[in-house]
Amino acid sequence: MKLYLVPTPIGNLADMTYRAVEILKEVDLILAEDTRTSGKLLQHYEIRTPMLSYHMHNEHKIVDHVVSRIKNGEKMALITDAGSPGISDPGFLITRKMLENNLNVEALPGATAFVPALVVSGLPCDKFVFEGFLPVKKGRQKRLEFLKEERRTIIFYESPHKLLKTLSDFKAHYGGDSKVSVSREITKMFEEHYRGTVDDAILHFEVKKPKGEFVVALMID
Repeated sequence: MKLYLVPTPIGNLADMTYRAVEILKEVDLILAEDTRTSGKLLQHYEIRTPMLSYHMHNEHKIVDHVVSRIKNGEKMALITDAGSPGISDPGFLITRKMLENNLNVEALPGATAFVPALVVSGLPCDKFVFEGFLPVKKGRQKRLEFLKEERRTIIFYESPHKLLKTLSDFKAHYGGDSKVSVSREITKMFEEHYRGTVDDAILHFEVKKPKGEFVVALMID
């Protein structure tokens, strides 16, 4: 009668914790965002627990059934492709359903991309705001304008094909002199960090085509 929220490595398989491996071996079922991706992780750590596909496109359909099974005595773990469940990934809906049914949820500490990106950014990390992915179209400009008065470091996730658009939006709303740190492929072989002004970052990534997944830390002047 318990659900574990288990973080998984964001690139380097060695970042998996001993406890995470133990729990994934002990539970009755693993809810996985992508069973093919998670299958490689489970194979690496010789975890033979069965998996059930659980992602943003089916969670509303199956969450009640999953919670019912847990209520009837099963122990399950939720994992995503990379990082901590609930952080720009599935996790919130099932956690809320579990709590509504007075069932136990335990979150393990572990990998998440924005923390290492923030602490090496050179920007203040004692106070910060995590925004995740900006809206693609509807509400995007309104959200950017809302953040205009924010003076804490702001953290965003971004895909490679939208990075330059996001940096250009930063310039339009906050000015080209605002400070930014752009991190890619954290914990992976080609991990990189670019630090400078928004103007500098735009020039840099116009020349060097963005590749990989990005974490962007912004300090508005």
